[in-house]
Amino acid sequence: MTGYRRYFNPQRYFIVSLDQRGCGRSRPNVADDVTSLKSNTTSILIQDLEALRSFLKVEKWLVAGMSWGTTLAIAYAVAHPSRVQRLVLAAVTTTTREEVEWITEGVRIYFPDAWHRFSAASGAQVGERLVDAYYRRITSADADDRARAARSWCEWEDSHVALDPNFVSDPRFRDPRFRLQFATLVTHYRKHAAFLSPLTVLPRVPATLIHGGLDVSSPSSVPRELHARWPESELFLVEDEGHVGEKMIAKFMESIAR
Repeated sequence: MTGYRRYFNPQRYFIVSLDQRGCGRSRPNVADDVTSLKSNTTSILIQDLEALRSFLKVEKWLVAGMSWGTTLAIAYAVAHPSRVQRLVLAAVTTTTREEVEWITEGVRIYFPDAWHRFSAASGAQVGERLVDAYYRRITSADADDRARAARSWCEWEDSHVALDPNFVSDPRFRDPRFRLQFATLVTHYRKHAAFLSPLTVLPRVPATLIHGGLDVSSPSSVPRELHARWPESELFLVEDEGHVGEKMIAKFMESIAR
């Protein structure tokens, strides 16, 4: 997670970044040991964050995240509001079942060719959701099939963020190991709707929500509806960018500095 450090001024902040359980430099890596997914849920990730905060003797911190990180950040703030000074969130998601259905099924109306390739490569059985089919294969004992499924999944990930005029294919997806690690965790959390109940109660902490107007994979309805229910929040929509763009990052950094 070292790349995220550049969003913070090291002269002003004690910067704490981590590799989420199961990926990066965390051990075991899910690419090597899918059985470790049994102890990889949102509530356990929140326990990891609290253990890290306690170990570092941080009384209260600003929590910043992007994309999946926004789901985790909100869930952490719901569980431990007294430990959160502020949330700064970009490309806002809550990983509900409805959002997962949209990103794997509904968004095909914008990318029909890419979605049909994604669907055809899924190996889905009759009545099986695509996310369930990919998860079944990516967590199987067949290493070659795991690799094929991870490649197809990451090709779809690249496709449904491509409306952004500044879109560039994610270079990390060229690495087979990264593809497997990424697809395993993404399908794990999406299959289980992030192991979270619907957000009926929001954290009573200040929050900045930043979102791209061209983000069709994570529609702006998500942060708009959160903002409407969250008096402590402010919402910035960057109309001409998608999932994460340069203007969004600039607003992210500006919000952190502020």
